Order: sequence, then C-alpha cells, then structure tokens
Amino acid sequence: MASSTDIHPRNPGVPLDPSWFERIAVNTPAAEARAAILTTRRSLKKTYQAAWLVNAVRCMDLTTLAGDDTPARVARLCAKARAPLAPHILEGLGLEGLTTGAICVYPTMVGAAVRALEGSGIPVASVATGFPAGLMPLSLRLAEIEYAVAEGAAEIDIVITRAHVLQGNWQALYDEIAAMRAACGPAHMKAILATGDLKTLRNVYMASMVAMQAGADFIKTSTGKEGVNATLPVSLTMVRALRDYGERTGHRVGFKPAGGMKSAKDALAWQILMKEELGTDWLRPDLFRLGASSMLADIERQLEHHVTGRYASSTRHAMA
Repeated sequence: MASSTDIHPRNPGVPLDPSWFERIAVNTPAAEARAAILTTRRSLKKTYQAAWLVNAVRCMDLTTLAGDDTPARVARLCAKARAPLAPHILEGLGLEGLTTGAICVYPTMVGAAVRALEGSGIPVASVATGFPAGLMPLSLRLAEIEYAVAEGAAEIDIVITRAHVLQGNWQALYDEIAAMRAACGPAHMKAILATGDLKTLRNVYMASMVAMQAGADFIKTSTGKEGVNATLPVSLTMVRALRDYGERTGHRVGFKPAGGMKSAKDALAWQILMKEELGTDWLRPDLFRLGASSMLADIERQLEHHVTGRYASSTRHAMA
C-alpha cells in the first residue's frame, strides 16, 4: 500500500472487554462547552493559517458517492486529487507535489480510480458493507469488502449496524466489526459509526471503543447521509476514546470526521481539536482524514487570497 498509513503498526484489536466503557459517563454540556471554546483559544493568521489549510488538503479524502457516478467523473476527481491546488497557488506557497490523502468511491468505481491514480501514490478508499445504512446480511457485506479489495482498494470504510449500539449488544457489534476487519485483509479499515443515529454521546464513546477493540484502524463519525453528521462535541468524544484506547493498549487509531463540513474554517476547527486533544502526531494523513470534498473549494479560495491578495471567482477553480 503506497501510503503514509504504513508509518505506524496497525491496530490489531483486543478481546472484547465491556469494562473499558460500560461505566463511562459523558457529560454532554461539558463536552459542548469544551467544543465551543476550542476555536476561540487558538488564532491562526496569515502564513500559519495557510500552512494549516495546506495540511487539511494533505489529510483530505476526496470523495464522490453519488448514484450517477461514472468512470469519467471518478477520473476527474482523481485528477483533482493529484493537483488539488492551482499551479500558481502552489508556486506562490513554494510547494510542489501536494496531493490529497486518498480518493473515496463506491466499490464499482474502485477499478477506475486505481487506473486514474496509477503512479501517484494516492490510495483508493472504498465504502462497503451496504453503505450508507448497512442493513444487508453480513455475508453480503463481507463479500462487498472482498470485492473492493480485489479491485485494488487500499482502504475500506465500513458501516456498523446501529441497532447493536442502541440495544447495547456489544458482542454482536464486536463480532461484526472483527469479521469485517478480517475481510479487509491488507486494506486499512475505517469504521463509520453514523454518530447522528446513535442518540447520545455515551453511545458514541462506547461504539468507538468496541470498534477499536475489534481492530478498526480508523474510527469515522458519519456516512454524510445522516440527518446530523460530524459535530465538534461528537468528535471530541471520539478522540477522547482514541486517547483512552491508546493509553490502555499502546496502539494508535486514526480519526476521520465526515459530513457537514464545508468551509476552510471547518478545516481549521477540526485540526485544532486534534492538536489540542491528541497532539501534532494526529495532524498527519496516517492518523487523521477529513471526509469533506466540498471543503476543498473554499480552502483553495482562501489560499489564493493568501498568495495574491484577491479572492478568485469559483469558476476559476477546478471542481472537486
């Protein structure tokens, strides 16, 4: 896998142990208050802001998950992944070779993405397991993973059965995710928790911990299709679960917020969260991804202003 995800050992998982999370209480008002002040405590201006925005591009999973996707659309997205910023912006920043963290597509589009990205080193991620609802027999969900990996996917974004969380059926959730992890083989697995469907931050914490015990390499907030997607309080809860898991096991697990993030300001907010809660190590593509393709247009616009002093019309920038 030609990706920075090889920098640290994968999470092997551990046996299910509910004692790690069943007695956990999450203070929702406190989490909301902490999230609200995160972006007010750190001011990023000029060159520093530009550097953080460039890093957001580096950590972005550029995504198309539409019913009318075609190989041509995927090829266009891959071209944008290879060159996410206009040449004059890169030149003004003194950069070269910048790419996005990955491309994310449906399983049937993986082959087209792999061909379009040949030689770039950019990994192809595929959603699987009956995305976005995940309400398919487990055997079919595992077969979908195996198909995507055979097509060349280096990363698999799986969805969990939300009912297992809502019913507190941790063994069923663990067994499901562990089976998916095994089906991924060498491909890294991101476990989408669909946090907007989980009702409480305590459920979010417990689902995060079970996913990591079952061997998830990343935990991800949302499919982008729920009524509520990534929020800072949810993300705060998940990264604190990451921290707790790491302290118990010594293993690092990545984090991917997805859905609902559209602006350069959002890109800064989630990076500040990672910096404040987990440190600079989690500002790398092997441990942090942003699932927000529409965010790239605003980042490019802000970086053009940094380089030229002017905001360009959106028609001047290639679509993501």
